Amino acid sequence: MEESQLDNIIDDWFIESLKTYKDLHEYQLEHPTQVIEWTSGKTVCVAGYTPSKNEILELLLPLKLFADENKGLCAERDFKVAHGGFTDGPVRCLRHVPGTRCVVTNDGRSADLQVWDLGGDDTDVIRRTGSIEGRRSGSESGSRIAARLSSQPQVLHGAQSSDVRLTELTSGRTLYTLEADSADPLTSLQFVSDGVFLAGCCNGNVYIADTRTSAAPQISPPPPPSSAPSVLWWTDASASSSGPSGCRLVRLSSSGQAVISDTRKLGGAVSQAQLDVQSRCCDLDDVTVSWAPALDDCIAVSGFSGSVQIFDTSVWTSELQEAQPLFEHRGHAVSSQAEDGVRVLVTSHVWHPERPRTLLSAASDGSVHVWDWVDQSAGSR
Repeated sequence: MEESQLDNIIDDWFIESLKTYKDLHEYQLEHPTQVIEWTSGKTVCVAGYTPSKNEILELLLPLKLFADENKGLCAERDFKVAHGGFTDGPVRCLRHVPGTRCVVTNDGRSADLQVWDLGGDDTDVIRRTGSIEGRRSGSESGSRIAARLSSQPQVLHGAQSSDVRLTELTSGRTLYTLEADSADPLTSLQFVSDGVFLAGCCNGNVYIADTRTSAAPQISPPPPPSSAPSVLWWTDASASSSGPSGCRLVRLSSSGQAVISDTRKLGGAVSQAQLDVQSRCCDLDDVTVSWAPALDDCIAVSGFSGSVQIFDTSVWTSELQEAQPLFEHRGHAVSSQAEDGVRVLVTSHVWHPERPRTLLSAASDGSVHVWDWVDQSAGSR
């Protein structure tokens, strides 16, 4: 593509963005990240995933993003590094432990975890403080991690459904193990209440278990038709004011099929859709699907292309039909068009926990965007 054409594409997108975004800020990392984790309402943690040494950073989001009035008078429109350090290897999974200045990471190559102190007002250094040994299995793959607020810091972790366990950080003591019959690789681990968690498997199975009891976990089978071995599934659960019994699950396949189900009725689908995504050959870490925590019925999907797509699931039905995105953030792909023609893929995204339409996204070119999109569809939410 000629340079003039690239310039026109970028210019057109910039003009379009003035109408479609309330806020849009960009940052460039030295190496791309596959993890974006909130450590407060205004800070996130990111880390590189190159095979050798990487940065692990806590970034302060642009203060202009949080200026409700007179945004033009707020000069701080850039990301800032609040704390930083280095890892000896890649970071494929990272979770902040609520109520602490601690994050736990996994390198994607073994089940072991690394524990980090993010630092405080007296230091800007992120330093490693310990490790947790994961359960060894025949096929080594990276662990998924979940954390919850508790009096004693704890993390739930595992690479497969058969090796999920809850570990106390200070002592390394195992508090709970998931008694699963299969050893399916995990794509997600997620607490939905103080004790109840979901373990989503790559074959579409979802285990629902309670760390406070020894009862056998419930299992929700993959959506029909039965998924072929080559099809991967990713899972996320919506928060519910009625507790874990009222959670909705979204399962997304590598072929772009999205299925909504209810934890109160594990068999069958409430609604489903064939998403307008660029289906490609995916690995377990490539795709992210997530419910909006402060915007009813919306999910975000990334990892299939250089964009992040927002879908409104309230219009889906029990019949499989094609669904078009409510909004699409194309900023990563557009801004990188001039770089050697290499296809840029979004590596991660995350919703802001309180701001309904604010998301962060990262891409394979090292770009990190924070954006607040405008819903231009009929009616307001």
